[in-house]
Amino acid sequence: MRVVVDFDLCESNAVCMNIVPEVFEVREDDFLYVLQEEPGEEFRAQVTEAVARCPKQAITLEG
Repeated sequence: MRVVVDFDLCESNAVCMNIVPEVFEVREDDFLYVLQEEPGEEFRAQVTEAVARCPKQAITLEG
């Protein structure tokens, strides 16, 4: 699976980071960083939850 973020929509509110900090991080500069663009299958459930709970629907999964 591949994590794709639409940074034009993203508000860096850290909902995704709170769900799966191994994949997403909001840093002191208030920008979201994707730490693993292709996380392992062990993170699929958490990443899927992050996609569903993103307030701006800025995260999608490919594959």
